[in-house]
Amino acid sequence: MQPLIVEAAINGTTPKRANPHAPRTVEEIVEDAGATIVQHHTDDSLVKARHQSAPYREAWERILARHAGALLYPTMGSGGPHTNACERSAHVEELADAGLLRLGLVDPGSVSLGPADGDGVPAVVDWVYWNSFADVRHLADRCRARGVGASVSIFEPGFQRVALAYHAAGRLPPAKIQLYFRGPALPFGLPPNQTGLDAYLSMREGSALPWRVGVLGADALDTLARAAIERGAHVRVGLEDYAGPRTPRNEELVRAVAALAKQLGRPFATPAQAAAIPGV
Repeated sequence: MQPLIVEAAINGTTPKRANPHAPRTVEEIVEDAGATIVQHHTDDSLVKARHQSAPYREAWERILARHAGALLYPTMGSGGPHTNACERSAHVEELADAGLLRLGLVDPGSVSLGPADGDGVPAVVDWVYWNSFADVRHLADRCRARGVGASVSIFEPGFQRVALAYHAAGRLPPAKIQLYFRGPALPFGLPPNQTGLDAYLSMREGSALPWRVGVLGADALDTLARAAIERGAHVRVGLEDYAGPRTPRNEELVRAVAALAKQLGRPFATPAQAAAIPGV
């Protein structure tokens, strides 16, 4: 089996009031960046469609000085009439041009996001993560033009159909496929169980694209991490995704995956291997 790649999504929109260990400042982000692949948000990115590259650059220069070869990638705001694909991806291109980014983003679809309300039905929120087919084409083409790979987020099964179509046509950059599953409070996506995993894998039709599991609003270690490791795939953990009774640190979640991998006989990927597996 391939060495195990562990991605840490270290903060997302998780506030300190939900978990005091969620890193929000540049200093905290630098201290928490200990996995092979690190994805994080900046506070600037939480409120604006056009993300500034400077807060990422400030953190990434320091992270790469400590962890040479780590793969770092940012988040990206939703599409819609208030913005366009060029504006949304400008920070990705700036970070690539600065030599700090080797992994961009291609999110091949749209999904309504939000929790359930007190009655267990989707809350009345107007929050759509919007990526039109035109947006997808722009994001894929810009990654290929810059010579960088892509993290491809699969929130719903249709996302994967689009990604596989690009791959079959030779239009997808070197990629890692991120299969997202959802916890009980999130009314979208597939559940984090064997049935949900089999549904995604049945669509791959023998594709060799590397894939990893991540569980939004639950704990990957309690759900699909073992199944992914045993199948030769990879795992994403971190405080962006985690929900549960504890308030763990990112380091604790990464170490737990490491312990499970050791138990199952999977070595950890080095940064060079983590880049080579998807062909970045």
